[in-house]
Amino acid sequence: MRSNLPATTSRAFWLLCLFASGAVAKEAAPPPALQDIDAYVDSVREAFDVPGIAVAVVKDGEVVLAKGWGEREMGKAARVDAHTMFAIASNTKAFTAASLSMLADEGKLTLEDRVIDHLPWFRMADPYVTREMRIRDLLVHRSGLGLGAGDLLFWPTTTYSNREVAERLRDVPLTGGFRERYAYDNILYGVAQLVVEQASGQPYDQFLRARFFQPLGMHDTLYNSDALKAGDNVASGHAKADFTTLQPAPRMTWRNVAGAGGLYSSVTDMAKWMNAQLAGGTYRDAKGREQALFTPARQKAMWSLVTPIPIAEPKIEALKAAKPNFLGYGEGWMVSDFQGRKLVWHTGGWPGMVSRVTLVPEQKLGIVVLTNQEVGAAFNAITLKVLDAYLANSGTDWLAAYRAQVAQSKDNADEHWQKLLAARDPSAKPSLPLAKYAGTLRDPWYGDVVVTQESNGLVLRFSRTPELVGDLQPWQHDTFVVRWRERWLNADAFLTYSLKPDGGVREARMEAISPLTDFSFDFHDLRLVPVE
Repeated sequence: MRSNLPATTSRAFWLLCLFASGAVAKEAAPPPALQDIDAYVDSVREAFDVPGIAVAVVKDGEVVLAKGWGEREMGKAARVDAHTMFAIASNTKAFTAASLSMLADEGKLTLEDRVIDHLPWFRMADPYVTREMRIRDLLVHRSGLGLGAGDLLFWPTTTYSNREVAERLRDVPLTGGFRERYAYDNILYGVAQLVVEQASGQPYDQFLRARFFQPLGMHDTLYNSDALKAGDNVASGHAKADFTTLQPAPRMTWRNVAGAGGLYSSVTDMAKWMNAQLAGGTYRDAKGREQALFTPARQKAMWSLVTPIPIAEPKIEALKAAKPNFLGYGEGWMVSDFQGRKLVWHTGGWPGMVSRVTLVPEQKLGIVVLTNQEVGAAFNAITLKVLDAYLANSGTDWLAAYRAQVAQSKDNADEHWQKLLAARDPSAKPSLPLAKYAGTLRDPWYGDVVVTQESNGLVLRFSRTPELVGDLQPWQHDTFVVRWRERWLNADAFLTYSLKPDGGVREARMEAISPLTDFSFDFHDLRLVPVE
């Protein structure tokens, strides 16, 4: 699952008052450079095979643009509009960080509190990290967990509860030092959600509704897909099966780690959220009274860089115009700059949908792009087009630049596959009869993975993840390719057995085959041992 976001004053107040009371806000005129936005978004949709996109832009407290383009689901008549709900995925993290800030303002916790002071049962794989983990550490991706570690406990949807996911952290391996370096994770935001519930005395969905959605008039925003009803104005996700053929992706839920990425929302509602952020965490209620979600001190902390992130050199020449001078993670937001202006932003990745929210505090500018296809190039091309219109006017053809980046990534993945084929010895058969590879394999943190011999060969099933069912195809020696039956997952993996001297199975390890596979398929962290 992918991810990452920003600030200030009074013209936002009257607009938010209108939002809260249900009135329709007046739209300000977009700048001349955005007069072609309809044609531009349609070009982006065509270039990256995105069925539907919605965009909202706010400036100085006014809604400049809130609109949808294309289809909610490919081949169907329903169109995307400004109220169409999308999974916003990791853009949820800003709400979780804000929830903790709100509770800190109320004196119910501090961000320096130890997690075990609020959740005494909480454990990490290392006793020192368990003891020293602070609430802020849950938010800033420097715990020592590897990239996406533990995500298979909820990605794709599993049968574990939120508490069970958090309890299994004790066995998720740490691959870095505590507070040593940046490595994006989702699982600790599930723990943060539990801290919110403990400190507030409320289930997290009720807390969000009472503290954010109702005050801001976010009527299109839902806790997760479980709350969707037949006939709702909601987009369906899409993915390119085998990285080639676009198809709808089944709707999924993150009921067990919703604090990391569960929310559904529309650009209309996200405009209200962005305006509250850009007004310093304040809004006006239905009676016109100024209210605060959190204090300026807490907002400053959320938008302050805590964990530095190394800056890679863009491989596409045109994208060097977007290279930041600084980059890091705050509390629920990415922090960087563009053309000398500070950006506070975040992205979200979900099976079939990706999104981006970007704030420019100095300009009181906010941009949200929601899409129903798994290609971040689309939201980046639109976001940078809008940033250019207001800030830079760099003349960069962002659509062409990101089209080139996507092509380069595909070329790199193809080259990677060709190298694997060249290194393969197809004559090297499995050491054992296929039946000897069958059995239950157990990982300390995930649980059981079951291999059975069926009429067409070996089949692997993740016991707590219904979508992860794959056929095993011999690759070479004791390595098999796991070919998932749900082809939209794009997560085929190698499964390699290690044998004991007597020919029995000692353990098995997995790793994704393609560099394009989402990092949340953290197969490489599994240590699968036969259950006798």
